[in-house]
Amino acid sequence: MYEPENETVSSAQKNETESEYRYGGFEPESIYSDAHYTPEGESAVPPRYYTPPEPKKSVKREKSGKGVRVLGLVALCLVCALIGGLVGAGFMGGALTERVEALEQERTALAITQAVESVSEPAPSAAAVAYAGRDGGALPAPEIYRRACEQVVGITTEITYTNFFGMNSSSAVSGSGFIASPDGYIVTNYHVIELAAQNDKDVNVILHDGTRYTAEIVGYEKFNDLAVLKIDASGLNAASFGSSDALQVGDLVYAVGNPLGELDFSMSTGHVSALDRAITSDESGVAINMFQIDAAVNSGNSGGPVYNAAGEVVGIVTAKYASSGVEGLGFAIPVNDAVGIVSDLITKGYVTGKAYMGVSIDQKYNSLYSQYFGTPLGAYVASVEEGSSADKAGIQARDIITKLGDKPISGYTDLTAVLHDFSAGDTTEITVYRGDQEISFPITFDEATG
Repeated sequence: MYEPENETVSSAQKNETESEYRYGGFEPESIYSDAHYTPEGESAVPPRYYTPPEPKKSVKREKSGKGVRVLGLVALCLVCALIGGLVGAGFMGGALTERVEALEQERTALAITQAVESVSEPAPSAAAVAYAGRDGGALPAPEIYRRACEQVVGITTEITYTNFFGMNSSSAVSGSGFIASPDGYIVTNYHVIELAAQNDKDVNVILHDGTRYTAEIVGYEKFNDLAVLKIDASGLNAASFGSSDALQVGDLVYAVGNPLGELDFSMSTGHVSALDRAITSDESGVAINMFQIDAAVNSGNSGGPVYNAAGEVVGIVTAKYASSGVEGLGFAIPVNDAVGIVSDLITKGYVTGKAYMGVSIDQKYNSLYSQYFGTPLGAYVASVEEGSSADKAGIQARDIITKLGDKPISGYTDLTAVLHDFSAGDTTEITVYRGDQEISFPITFDEATG
C-alpha cells in the first residue's frame, strides 16, 4: 500500500484536472509513497461432449473356420487402427495441450469480466440495503469474514540485498491478494511483488488453512499498480465481484488483509468516504483513480479486497495517507477499473492499448545540467528504437522532449505520466529541443507489449 511521505510532484501532475485530490494544510512533500510491504525476521476445463451409445447389435457366431478367420482379420485391423491413433495422438498432443491451456486462460478471463459486467448497472447502495434490513442481499459481518478467509491470501517473498556495510541481508516482503478464479488466478498490487519480479525471486501464496504455494507471476501493470499471480490449484473459493460503479459515499465496506504482514486475515470496517480521487504514488508517478475509505488499512493490506455489504469485492486496497496525526484515509482501486486489466494480463500477459514511443530517456539530466549547458528542462533522449513510433516521427538521440500534446515535459516522470494519457494509435504533437531551437512534429503511438 502506498504511504505518501517523500514524493516530489511533477509539473505535469501539478497541472492535473480538478478531479485530482490534493491535501491542504500538510507539508508540500507529503504526497503518496509506498506503504506496500513490511520487512520481517473455475476450474476452467474444456466442455464435456455427450455421445449417445450405439445400439447393441446381435452377432451370430460362425461355426466354420472361415468365420474365425474373418474375426481374426477384423481384430488385426482394429489393432492397426489403435496403433495409428496413438501415433497421431503423440504428434497432436503438444499442440492440443497448448490450445487447451490458451482456451482455459481465455475462459477464466472472460468469466472474471462477465462477473463484473453482470452487476455493472447502478443498484441501491450497500449501505441503503443494510439499513433497510438484512433481507435485501446484505450479509452479517461474520459471514462476510467467513467468506473472505476462503478468498483472501497472504503473499510473501524473500528478498536478498546488500546492506550499507556491503554484507548480504535478507528480508520478507509481505502483502495481500484475493482468489479471482477457482483454478488459481490471484489478484494483487504490483508493488507487492515488484522486487520479486525485478530480482527473479519466488513469490509465495499462503491460504487461510496454511497451505503454501509458489506462484507464477502471470503479468503486471505498473502504472495501474495491478498484478496477477497463478498457483497450481483447483476448486478454490473465488471471490464474487460487485459493481464499484454503484458505490455511493456512505456505503458500508470491509477491508480484509494482512496488516503489517503479521496480523493475518484481519478485517476492518468503515464506509466509502469519497469517490474518484486521483491518487499518485512514487512507484509510477501516474495518477490512479481510486475511492476513499475510512476502514483501517496498513502496510501489508496492499492487494487485499474491499467488500461491500453483500460480500462482493468492489475494490483493491492500494494506498493510505501516512502522516503523523492522520487517520482513516485509505484508498482502493475500483474493481470495474481493474477487471479489464486483469483479463488482459491473464490472456496476453500485458495490458493492451497502451501507448509506446520507443525512446530511452537519460534520467540523470536535470536542472543542474539544464543550467550548465543553457538548455531547457525536459526528457533527454539517450537512444531511439529503430522502427518505433519515435523513429518514424523523427526523434533523434540527444533531443530534449519539452512538450507532448498540450502538456509541458520537464523530465522522465512527466513524460511517463503524460504518455499514460494516450492510447496506441493516437496521434499528437511532440516538441523537442535540438541544437539551439525547438521543433514540433506529429507522432502516432505504437502499442506497448510489455
